[in-house]
Amino acid sequence: MTVATDSPAAKSDAQPTNQTEELTVANKGIAPIKEQFLVGPTAINKEKDQAPEALEPAQSEETKEKDKEKPSGQHKNRRQKNKNKAHQQPTSSKLCVKISLGQPCPFGDSCTFSHDVASYMASKEPDLGSRCIFFDTYGRCRYGLRCRFASAHTDAEFRQTVDQEKADTKILYAYNDFSRDLMIQLRKKQVDFERSEAFNKTYGQDDTVRTGDQPRAKKTRVSRGSIDFRGKTYLAPLTTVGNLPFRRICKGFGVDITCSEMALASNLLQGQQSEWALLKRHSSETLFGIQLAGNKADTLGRAAELVGRECQMDFIDINMGCPIDMAYNTGGGSALLAHPPKIQRMVQMLNSVTDCDVTVKIRTGISNGVNLAHSLIPKIESWGASLVTVHGRSRQQRYTKYADWQYIGQCRQASVNLPVFGGGDVLSWEDYWDHLETQKQADGIMIGRGALMKPWIFKEISERKVWDISSTERLDILRDYAHHAMEHWGTDTQGIDNVRRYLLEWQSFLHRYIPAGLLEVLPQRMNDRPPAFVGRNDLETLMASDKVSDWIRISEMVLGPAPEDFTFVPKHKSNSYSS
Repeated sequence: MTVATDSPAAKSDAQPTNQTEELTVANKGIAPIKEQFLVGPTAINKEKDQAPEALEPAQSEETKEKDKEKPSGQHKNRRQKNKNKAHQQPTSSKLCVKISLGQPCPFGDSCTFSHDVASYMASKEPDLGSRCIFFDTYGRCRYGLRCRFASAHTDAEFRQTVDQEKADTKILYAYNDFSRDLMIQLRKKQVDFERSEAFNKTYGQDDTVRTGDQPRAKKTRVSRGSIDFRGKTYLAPLTTVGNLPFRRICKGFGVDITCSEMALASNLLQGQQSEWALLKRHSSETLFGIQLAGNKADTLGRAAELVGRECQMDFIDINMGCPIDMAYNTGGGSALLAHPPKIQRMVQMLNSVTDCDVTVKIRTGISNGVNLAHSLIPKIESWGASLVTVHGRSRQQRYTKYADWQYIGQCRQASVNLPVFGGGDVLSWEDYWDHLETQKQADGIMIGRGALMKPWIFKEISERKVWDISSTERLDILRDYAHHAMEHWGTDTQGIDNVRRYLLEWQSFLHRYIPAGLLEVLPQRMNDRPPAFVGRNDLETLMASDKVSDWIRISEMVLGPAPEDFTFVPKHKSNSYSS
């Protein structure tokens, strides 16, 4: 993606007016917006801040009380609200996939889907445009008449057209796209885990981790120890919002390292297709990792062995920092920090069953004021990890208060040769280079919420200057995302609904960005609350809204009208701030 930055309006060399003013404003916790853009009384959301790894949906106190009464399925209401009722129609009203492609249906009259093309086309919702991403890229559309851009590849008699030259090129969209055969083998327990079984037989007999006698993985791109992580920009693995289309946006702005969304080892071993879909890797992702989470070394090791054997990736990251109750209460995520022997077995087992680098993501500790990371890092280094990333908060903090970068610096000093990355609250190139070069607190920085609020942060980091991006340029980024997302989730009605939902999840973070040209003092701070303000034009004002209805309006600018019954509830409390 090419973004123009040579116009005067697209750049800003604004600097803080003076150090005293910067500190005074920062201490107040209020974003210093220029007076001419302020409107009405200060509007502050006093809810505590949550971020992508926190899976609890934003709920009112009344909803929370009702949820406590439910023994299971606590998030059912939110899931149902985010569903388009068009998908819940009986199959008899939906067009058969084969018929939509102009192919004979193998089930004939016994097929439960409709074969009446004329009736389907007469009742079908209007197309959303005249260009289909699949037809333009691959020469044919896999959704046929069901595509919401079907006019691009359908003739007057409802037959599908094919651009044979493009179709013959056979462009690969993504690596790690698995067939149903592997899922079936996993469900039937027909997959061998030779290296895991060999490790379990010998673990504890000596202090070495032997890998030379094990069969090597087929598809791992690089061998262990060949990656130099130091100094590279790293997009954090983010649940829900850190999907492949979003990672493509960040690659367009120059990020070096990307990682899959967190995948649960147990779900992978059960052959859950939705979990394996999280591991897809786009061809633009030049340095790519897969993050695994689990509470048992054997489960994690078997999943890693399988991933190493079947996937294209450069490293595997073990999640030991997830703070949510679902992971913590079962002994996974940040709960592992209290069990060094379990960490040891996990790291050593992954080193034994795979041929790629093994990295670890942790927090400062579990409880506030009881830091554990500095004592764990030398051990993690001796157990064979290639990188450790420290989120500068405890599990108890989750994402409230400020990240402790002084402590991250102490963690770096605890390492001999192991690269130590830090993470937390980085929203500007000034923050990035201050931690990395001035304070020398880390060997690299992982960026999560900062990238969600302004994915062009990687461009700012490389150029070392603020980009005062216009609202129209930001809308172009959303169009690019929609383009990538339709290629990922599809162009039929269900696919478009998924694209809209994930775009809205992202918008729940994007709206927190305050345009650089509106700030009295730069840079914007992660936890500074904005007073009520207007932008330099109507679109900029709309993009700053924290109302879901306005987010849906923005989605309609890039995806066309939303269904009349479409509703959306954000999954994360992303429009709140630290207290």
